[in-house]
Amino acid sequence: MRFTKMHGIGNDFVVVDWRDDVKLPPAERIAALADRHTGIGFDQLLSVEPARDPSCDWYYGVWNADGSPSGQCGNGVRCVAAWLYREGVIARDTDVRLESPSGPVTVRVLAADRVTVDMGEPDFTPSHLPFDAPQEASSYMLDVDGTPVTIGAVSMGNPHAVLEVPDLGDPHLENLGPVVTGHARFADGVNTGFALRVDRKTIRLRVHERGSGWTRACGTGACAAAAVLQRRGLVDAVVDVSLPGGTLTIEWHGPGHTLWMTGPAAFVFEGEI
Repeated sequence: MRFTKMHGIGNDFVVVDWRDDVKLPPAERIAALADRHTGIGFDQLLSVEPARDPSCDWYYGVWNADGSPSGQCGNGVRCVAAWLYREGVIARDTDVRLESPSGPVTVRVLAADRVTVDMGEPDFTPSHLPFDAPQEASSYMLDVDGTPVTIGAVSMGNPHAVLEVPDLGDPHLENLGPVVTGHARFADGVNTGFALRVDRKTIRLRVHERGSGWTRACGTGACAAAAVLQRRGLVDAVVDVSLPGGTLTIEWHGPGHTLWMTGPAAFVFEGEI
């Protein structure tokens, strides 16, 4: 199997070309390939395949490092778009419709290494995450080992819990992240983002992803943090989200509007396994 190693601000991927022959390895094989000591090493595996939806040009699949499927990957879709651009099958400065496991997204390649993506409208409906809550709210109280924790909950094609914190270096977060990710009120697990609002135009963020653990970056996590904080009136419509691996620009003008994410996509190497 030939592959391309890529990353989006440190969130790293293996991209495989299955446009002519879809050949999904079993979950345990994906997990073995993801191992950074005995495999290739990646946060997610991305496949490029023929579109199922006739309104889309291509389909991309997403699998976490443990082999489980994912509905969406914000950094990953930028890498897929850059990969397709390098292959010569999509053009620069042109809107292209791609099909993700959670539905269509529109991408626009701004440069060989920079892509903007229409991630759709943030979905705050609890049942769509799914999240066990009687009704939609901007904040929820989550019982974590007897301690109440305030979260925001939103779907960006995959589920996110966003917690505002005053210190991203707090060692307590190391344990809190996995506990929230596996909390019983999230039937399918959740991606947990710890957000520090610097000012109205800047958020700092760390994300613990279901199926992958702590990552250097999470594109949908950046979208989720911006959406939750903007819904609370704490940040502007355009905000930079700084993660350990780099910065993404998120633009969302509120309900009724889709959210756009802009950031880099980098090629690392080609290989065969």
